Amino acid sequence: MQPTLLILAAGMGSRYGGVKQLDQFGPHGETIIDYSLFDAIRAGFGKVVFIIREELRADFEEIFLPKLQGKIQVDFAIQALGSYVPVELGAVERTKPWGTGHAVLCAKDHTQTPFAVINADDFYGYQAFELISQFLQTDTDDQLHAMVAYEVKNTLSENGSVSRGVCEVNESGNLMSVIERTKIYEQEGDPAGSRIVFEEADGLTQLAPNTPVSMNFWGFKPSVFPLIQKQFESYAVANIDSPKAEFYIPTVMTNLIQTNTGHCKVFRSQSAWFGVTYPEDKPTVQAALNALHAEGAYPDRLWDNA
Repeated sequence: MQPTLLILAAGMGSRYGGVKQLDQFGPHGETIIDYSLFDAIRAGFGKVVFIIREELRADFEEIFLPKLQGKIQVDFAIQALGSYVPVELGAVERTKPWGTGHAVLCAKDHTQTPFAVINADDFYGYQAFELISQFLQTDTDDQLHAMVAYEVKNTLSENGSVSRGVCEVNESGNLMSVIERTKIYEQEGDPAGSRIVFEEADGLTQLAPNTPVSMNFWGFKPSVFPLIQKQFESYAVANIDSPKAEFYIPTVMTNLIQTNTGHCKVFRSQSAWFGVTYPEDKPTVQAALNALHAEGAYPDRLWDNA
């Protein structure tokens, strides 16, 4: 059974200043999503579900449906503010989406196979898709899920702080915990050289350069959906009056591990990773993609002969 790819593309892009999911980065106007789709198809994925806001649907259909016709099954899931919020809570008074965990839940009725989850604005590299695809097609344990981790030193931006899920992995290669740190950056000026830190209200904490972090590349079995729904409903009740509260995928996974209702195998990818958080990141991403084309990692035009 071919796995499904869920692409998280409903974000607001507040720090980027626009819809970065659809911005053009490749030498012929390719989006970052184009590269993820190209790699997913050759890694064996059979379906893609774009998780988007309703107002983005027409643009996504216009850009992706023609190039994907005959290559992979395509579907759309809408991340609406009221989706899966208990009706007794009434109208939802917020403008920001509920977060990545809620986004996955919004694809519940569109996903019947084991599935992977990725960000729309991150480049992960073919190896990551191959690792997750093989896992999803061969592992039969409904309680065992997976993620692809990257070293934190390879995931920073030169243009500001970033949010990352900092992972603790046991000797068996399974995830023990993942904690979302929303302000990670390289601190300069230390006598010993620059160091990587995350910032919180009580100060700075240093991270080793090879610390594994989640870039939101996950692999799940469909049995996880009822568990996510139960978690989100409780979260919504607790945060209905907090318009900026977000229900993250790492929150879901941490709960599964702590309640012994799920486990997570950690794959460490050696592929290049880069992403877009700030407008100033764009030239760096464009240069990296141009280099990959020049090296032959991708054809001159992605979809001409795909």
